[in-house]
Amino acid sequence: MNKERTYIMLKPDAVQRKLMGEIIARIEKKGYEITNAKMFMMNEEILKEHYAHIADKPFFPEIVEFMTSGKVLGMIVEGENVVAGMRAIMGPTKDAPAGTIRGDFAFNGSENIIHGSDSVENAEIEIKRFFN
Repeated sequence: MNKERTYIMLKPDAVQRKLMGEIIARIEKKGYEITNAKMFMMNEEILKEHYAHIADKPFFPEIVEFMTSGKVLGMIVEGENVVAGMRAIMGPTKDAPAGTIRGDFAFNGSENIIHGSDSVENAEIEIKRFFN
């Protein structure tokens, strides 16, 4: 058994569109456990840290504007192979297929409803960043 933790964040569009319950239900139906959750506002400082790999890109101010437009829901999700499993049920950032969270709910690539850690190592970094 390969029990892992991952960081999942429902972005402002998911919160504003009242999709939290449905997305949480999908996570739980998959058999994963949400072991901690909190709603909070992002700020530019933490976004520069979280998105350090794109903070120098010309489109970064748009991401800051979107990600600070409302509350997010941060969650620690645990389960067997949860990093890969969550990435599968989230779907890719762009052109996500129907049946995935992004495929069913996201309108475009930048406002894509949900963030999930891309590796066990990054999950631990992100959990520490957002849950201290």
